[in-house]
Amino acid sequence: MTFTRPDPFTTRPTLRGTFGMSASTHWTATATAQAVLERGGNAFDAATAGAFVLHVVEPHLNGPGGDMTGVFVTAEAPGKPMVLMGQGPAPAGAMPGHYRSEGLELVPGSGALATAVPAAVDAWLLLLRDHGTWELPAVLEFAVGYARDGHPVLGRVGATVAAVSGLFREHWPTSAELWMPEGRVPADGELFRNPAYARTLERLLEAGAAESSREERIDAARREWCEGFVATAMVRSVQVPHRHSSGTDHRGVLAMSDLAAFEAGYEDAATIEFRGHTIAKTGPWGQGPALLQTLAILDGFADEYLDPSTELGAHTILEAQKLALADREAYYGDTDVPLDYLLSAEYAAARRALITERASLEFRPGQVPGREPFHPPLRTEYVPSSLGNDDAGPGLRGSRFSAGVGEPTVLATGETRGDTCHIDVVDRWGNMISATPSGGWLQSSPAIPELGFCLGTRLQMTWLEPGTPSTLTPGKRPRTTLTPTLVLRNGRAVTALGSPGGDQQDQWQLPYLLRTIVGGYSPQQAIDAPMFHTTSMPGSFWPRTWEPGGAVVEDRLGDGVIAGLERRGHRITRAGDWTLGRLSAVVRDPLTGVLQAAANPRGGQGYAAGR
Repeated sequence: MTFTRPDPFTTRPTLRGTFGMSASTHWTATATAQAVLERGGNAFDAATAGAFVLHVVEPHLNGPGGDMTGVFVTAEAPGKPMVLMGQGPAPAGAMPGHYRSEGLELVPGSGALATAVPAAVDAWLLLLRDHGTWELPAVLEFAVGYARDGHPVLGRVGATVAAVSGLFREHWPTSAELWMPEGRVPADGELFRNPAYARTLERLLEAGAAESSREERIDAARREWCEGFVATAMVRSVQVPHRHSSGTDHRGVLAMSDLAAFEAGYEDAATIEFRGHTIAKTGPWGQGPALLQTLAILDGFADEYLDPSTELGAHTILEAQKLALADREAYYGDTDVPLDYLLSAEYAAARRALITERASLEFRPGQVPGREPFHPPLRTEYVPSSLGNDDAGPGLRGSRFSAGVGEPTVLATGETRGDTCHIDVVDRWGNMISATPSGGWLQSSPAIPELGFCLGTRLQMTWLEPGTPSTLTPGKRPRTTLTPTLVLRNGRAVTALGSPGGDQQDQWQLPYLLRTIVGGYSPQQAIDAPMFHTTSMPGSFWPRTWEPGGAVVEDRLGDGVIAGLERRGHRITRAGDWTLGRLSAVVRDPLTGVLQAAANPRGGQGYAAGR
């Protein structure tokens, strides 16, 4: 074995047991999911309960007005990974011409013009209806209680509110009222309440109370969400002009018909074989297959090229990621994507041949027969045309956020270089899910006072230019960054994992996969190990800039490795020792039934629990 040995010290143990395991980006959501398992619920009951709690305790990282994607298997079909599709499409009124008539060159990073149809709530309720066992009131009681009675608010929530406090006070008064009680930023650990959201959930429960079956009661709540009081309030809110990240005021275009027409659903997962394992991801309407492409490229290298802790390994991984992410920009979207060709061994070999000892500073999508790859505008900086340099405000002139460090980096105008949440659950029967809820951040758009949340901004991942695979198109999903992962071995699911981090999500999951599958690391060893990622591709978030040859590394990668990467031409940003990656994972051995779980120590927030 040529892999770097794992550090014998881990920040916390890899949990082991046989009953059930939960892991997420917030200890309260993990505890909620585990409490459901302890009371007889299955993994889908537990994940749904934990996800609604994430709306309450991580409101700067996700919300009910956002989106989610999940990958799961059931105990009845442990070898059939399915995608839970909770990504809403662009509204019917979201025409590129309308945005251009409003003086915009890009879909904004904050404000309701960036709103896709909210899909997270419908997706979770669909999963609960079809694969859970609990009644909806029991699942939602945790979130209702924390919203109504309060929870100790994270310091990062307060820091996010502080970053946008001027925007709230001057332009988004409903957000100031919700998130700045008594006109001040909430303090770390302060008991924070959101009674409006508690009441929203209670009204959803009331909508189905008279129905005769569990499934009908859940479906009644879904209808109330997309056709009743929630939909009415959302549509009314976007009709009020408000400040966007462009520095100008606009109305949104979300309509009742958009909400009524949408339903979450299920899809077959995209998969690839890597070193005796099957890796399962969303389809190419998300960025997930870019990880599959990266693995296909790396599979042709000897193990010594796959060690993320060495100069050779880190260089090879960064170069493979650049190639796959260039293809993401060139071909991915809610359209006809030639995924079979992009994942083929022949294509991977051609891409692999492009990797040399030097770092590439180029944008290099591959050639697909009969297709013309989209070359996005390659901006290294961006100032909205509506803002002069003197008015751009902090962060806009340089435009790229500070190396993607930490969670989340928020500018004064509300746009966020997308961080998010994650939750993994496995139960004793073998049900397993990895899910990444996101969007609807408290800083996304003005709060809807009667609902207790705001709408998301996922449409910023579309282009206004015609002819791209992800051009803003009514009824089409934006190419989301949400990308949970399921791993199977010998036809049975063995691992569910994921991470927040926008464009970095799969880039941080890749070292975990390499270290566990090839290097033999335990889950916690792999999560604790040093992380890195490339910024040498157009960002998915407004303002869509890139850094040719850019790579962000944790200092723990080591001075020698970092210096070697710089000698090879990588433009390195040091991010500190414990800053990159917020992974969590649960594991099941199908032969013994032994379960494992691990969670990220960075930021002191993620947690795993189980027995």
